[in-house]
Amino acid sequence: MSRIEGVEVGALVSARPTESEQSPLTTSLSIVLGPRLIPPALALVTFLVFLPTLWNGFVAWDDYMNFLENQAYRGLTWPQIRWMFSTTLMGHWIPLTWLTLGLDYVLWGMNPAGYHLTSLIIFAANAPVFYFVALRILRHATAFASGTLRVSAIAAALFFVIHPLRAESVGWATERRDVLAGLFFLLTILLYLVAVEATGKRRRWLLAGSAGMYVLALVSKSSVMVLPLVLVVLDIYPLRRLGGRWQEWTGAAARTVLLEKVPFMLLGVAGAALGYYAQNANAFITPLERYPLSAWPAMVFYSLWFYLEKTVVPQGLSPLYELPVRVNLLDRQFLVPAIAVTVITAAVVVLRKRWPAGLAVWACYAIALGPVIGIIHSGYQLTNDRYSYLPGLGLALLVGALVGGVIQLGATGALRPPFLKVLAGLGVLWFCGLAYLSAQQVQIWRDSENLWRYAIESEPNCALCHGNLGVLLSIQGHLELAKGEFEHVLALRPGETKALQHLGHTYALLGDYPRAFQIYTQYFERNPNDADALSNMAATLLAAKRPAEALVFLERAIKAKPGHVLAHVNAGYAHAERREYLEASSRFRQAIVLKYDTPAAWSGLCRVYLEQGNSGASRTAWGILGMFDPKKARTIGPTFLPTW
Repeated sequence: MSRIEGVEVGALVSARPTESEQSPLTTSLSIVLGPRLIPPALALVTFLVFLPTLWNGFVAWDDYMNFLENQAYRGLTWPQIRWMFSTTLMGHWIPLTWLTLGLDYVLWGMNPAGYHLTSLIIFAANAPVFYFVALRILRHATAFASGTLRVSAIAAALFFVIHPLRAESVGWATERRDVLAGLFFLLTILLYLVAVEATGKRRRWLLAGSAGMYVLALVSKSSVMVLPLVLVVLDIYPLRRLGGRWQEWTGAAARTVLLEKVPFMLLGVAGAALGYYAQNANAFITPLERYPLSAWPAMVFYSLWFYLEKTVVPQGLSPLYELPVRVNLLDRQFLVPAIAVTVITAAVVVLRKRWPAGLAVWACYAIALGPVIGIIHSGYQLTNDRYSYLPGLGLALLVGALVGGVIQLGATGALRPPFLKVLAGLGVLWFCGLAYLSAQQVQIWRDSENLWRYAIESEPNCALCHGNLGVLLSIQGHLELAKGEFEHVLALRPGETKALQHLGHTYALLGDYPRAFQIYTQYFERNPNDADALSNMAATLLAAKRPAEALVFLERAIKAKPGHVLAHVNAGYAHAERREYLEASSRFRQAIVLKYDTPAAWSGLCRVYLEQGNSGASRTAWGILGMFDPKKARTIGPTFLPTW
């Protein structure tokens, strides 16, 4: 097997030291951790660092829609499996991820600790796999002795897995797709690297296995679509199977290397098409009317700088970095990153012959960020911590190479032993610091209130964060506090219509109906056919004893969204208030057809049947209500007092 001598860390060495020339540090580590113990030790360290995630719950940030309000994934029978392979819920086509979550439901029910345990185990498995990937890549890129090479690969793996930027992917139940896709992404690369060193039939089987792992990665999360380009970069450096110039790609050997990429490229294109379809089907693609093409370069430069900066200095991490109302490349927020990224890109290009690793890592970093960098933008965010998952792999390899370079300088006597010990001590403290920060960061996902209060502390001007906290406070009954949060949102973003809707609902709950009507009217000027808002407006009118007016809004809501359960329920109550019992019972039954476990509909039927004198039917409806909402059933009571 060929190798490249002394290029990864700036030609620090020109020959591989013998085992006897290795530093005391690598010798000690070799004694303490034999090669066979390194992979399980890395997995164990990863598991322990992120162990606090087991106490996290489901949070009001996609978890509710994915798990608490989603009956479709619960199990592994044919109806659930069919749904998993056909759904694009929340803008993702991720059937394999859904299969693992369906298994979680079979094993744990709705206990979030079980879901987090599965994610943590999968993430811990990323550590040894990345160790083997790093071992092979660094062997090709450096002249490190075997002991130094192992320490270098350990450092790379640890830097990646215990970095605080991983906390979001591990600590948030919804992000199972990150850790699962990441595992298969790494297995794809590992099998590819092994195949490069194999020949004949074994090589073909390994390449087929690598493509198979890639399929599993794609059906876990489509952002791995970029992997074929990463393989091409690896073939250029450090594998040197392809030349750095296009003219060198026309020979027979180069054509063979490129032909190997055809299956990966076809799979990557299919994954990209499915990813775009899933996002577009959910109307998540950011329209040009909101952010024109001139804003996209600013977002691209900002993203390239953001993840690099947060990797080096992981401070001020947040669950949401909100997209500003206005994005302009000439604003300081975007201009400084643009300059920094341009300088870095120019530097690695100029130094490509002396330091090819720099250009290779920077290219892989940019490629891995491609799907989330803003070229095709979707969502509320400018950036997200979890988007650093794949781009962080190349940066971790650089850290591993740096550690190995320092050790090798010590082995050759270029660094004096006292200075080497100081550097080793600082390195250990640095890694311990990263582990501590990760253990703390993962706990922000403990519950919804903790999540959004932390987000506001990190990003005080995040309007969406204030809005989400307001919704949570409203659910908890802290209406005045909720009102303050919604008003804060409108102060930050006057055009935020959802805040208007929530503020109107809050005023209604506070009993200030005139103010609620006024705010709802403002909302309907911009969103006249929002079924949720129309139903809430009707509920406010019902509370104000104006059922006839409420029915007008409810008919509009049902016309806009025929399957809106709450609109049918509210219509039932409006008709009941007008003593139109046939219409009322019809609306309640329609709501039950749409969603059988709707307590408000069964409660309404109890009332209608009772007032019609049908005590038997009323008692039956009350019994069913007790299955879904025992507390409400107890308040009604088995005697069905007419005054309830």
